[in-house]
Order: sequence, then structure tokens, then C-alpha cells
Amino acid sequence: MGQRMRWWKILGLAGLAGVAASGVVIARAERRRRAYTPEEIRQRLRERHAQANEAADSA
Repeated sequence: MGQRMRWWKILGLAGLAGVAASGVVIARAERRRRAYTPEEIRQRLRERHAQANEAADSA
């Protein structure tokens, strides 16, 4: 019974580590996304819109 309990503990700790790692990745992406100024976001959206229009026109 001790061996079975050990596996559950290891599995639980691995799950917690996975959740913590996911949180770090999400927080980092969110920080990177919020680092843009509103003007930079507008410029990027305009560029993406122009590319989409070019792709639609050529198709």
C-alpha cells in the first residue's frame, strides 16, 4: 500500500508542477502582449488587414 500511495504523491506533484509552468507561460505571454502601445497595435492591425486584402485580391 505504501508503494501505491507514493505513486499518487508523485503524480500529484507532477500535476502541480505542470499547472505552475502553464501559469508562467501564460503570464509571460500576457506581459508581452500588454507591452505594445495603442499606436503599435493599430499599425500592426493595419498591416495585417492590408495583407489579408492582398491575399483576397490575388485569390
